Amino acid sequence: MNERHVLVLPDRDAAEEAAEELAERFGVTDEPQLVRDALAGEDDAEDAQWLVVVEDPDGRLDASALDEFAAEYDGWLEAP
Repeated sequence: MNERHVLVLPDRDAAEEAAEELAERFGVTDEPQLVRDALAGEDDAEDAQWLVVVEDPDGRLDASALDEFAAEYDGWLEAP
């Protein structure tokens, strides 16, 4: 059951920190993908949110734990 989790974070620094911490805290072995998500109508790159895409091939990551983890970085887990 291959799942994909998307953490929405406020900026690139938070996304990079969270991506590094995922391996330590959750044992994520595949490096998460960082994606800049420009808000609709926003031209300023500083107003972009960042997505951390986590592949979960075994379906072993707990969604509520990931949501709490994202909240530590002022973010959230995107609903599937």
